[in-house]
Amino acid sequence: MVTESQHPLVKQALAALRDVGTRPANFRRLVRVLAGLLAYEATADLATEELEVTTPMGVAEGARLIDRVGVVPILRAGLGMAEGILDLLPEAEVWHVGLYRDEKTLMPREYYNKIPPRPRMNLALLLDPMLATGGSAIRACEVVKAAGVPRLKLIALIAAPEGVAAMRAKMPDVSIHVAAIDDCLNEIGFIYPGLGDAGDRQFNTESTGD
Repeated sequence: MVTESQHPLVKQALAALRDVGTRPANFRRLVRVLAGLLAYEATADLATEELEVTTPMGVAEGARLIDRVGVVPILRAGLGMAEGILDLLPEAEVWHVGLYRDEKTLMPREYYNKIPPRPRMNLALLLDPMLATGGSAIRACEVVKAAGVPRLKLIALIAAPEGVAAMRAKMPDVSIHVAAIDDCLNEIGFIYPGLGDAGDRQFNTESTGD
């Protein structure tokens, strides 16, 4: 399942994020805001159990999460999304997968894997700002699934149709939540119109291929 958010706040924040004039500090803030908004939508089906809480006036019925959620940013660009999601899920586990894209082959190369062999989470939220070719997202899903996590969701800010198609072909059980699905990939494998290199714009660096 692919969900493209229609929320007005998502659309407004995304427009500011795309703007070439948005400086790194504000870009990072917008990444956090968008990640939180998308995670709010992506976690609407989390399992809960009923409980009662005592208020100053009496007893009220409530709910408590029973799903154990893990947050898995794909390094390095996914790092900026994690904080916005931890504002919503402060007890979530945080693990990291490091991948970079070979600029000649456009294929992902793994350089870091911090997923434990027996993770306690039963739902992993994978974070990657740009779902371009889909190679990095697919590889990250493979890593997390190999560790035994039964449910995965991918949260991205912008996706290309090619990346969505690749994910649906290779990882049909992983739901995808994005702020926008753009037109296409350009000749160098970047999303068009996109927003440029999400990692470089967050960290104020020249292109390093993540």
